[in-house]
Amino acid sequence: MATFELTRSDNGEFHFNFLDNNEKTILRSEQYGSKAAAQNGIESVRSNAGNDERYEYRESSAGKFYFNLKAANGQIVGTSMMYDDDAARRTAAATVKSSAAQAGVIEDL
Repeated sequence: MATFELTRSDNGEFHFNFLDNNEKTILRSEQYGSKAAAQNGIESVRSNAGNDERYEYRESSAGKFYFNLKAANGQIVGTSMMYDDDAARRTAAATVKSSAAQAGVIEDL
């Protein structure tokens, strides 16, 4: 089952990763100053993941493919890993779309 992994870094900030059924990271958040803010970020991913218009498909300067998931206000709430091709990127986005709303949260604090 896909999950969100909420972690705290050594500097005290929080972030989350969205993991697929094989515990492979698909999406990462920015750093948040509080646990509550990171939890709000998770809720934003859950509520926006099913909306195709919230996905921004990009290519890095190194030719790798990735996507950003944006909130209704246009703010990026998660950035995917880098993929070698568009098909792999689209598969990862489809996993987020189909699994994020029901995904549980594991805290590794």
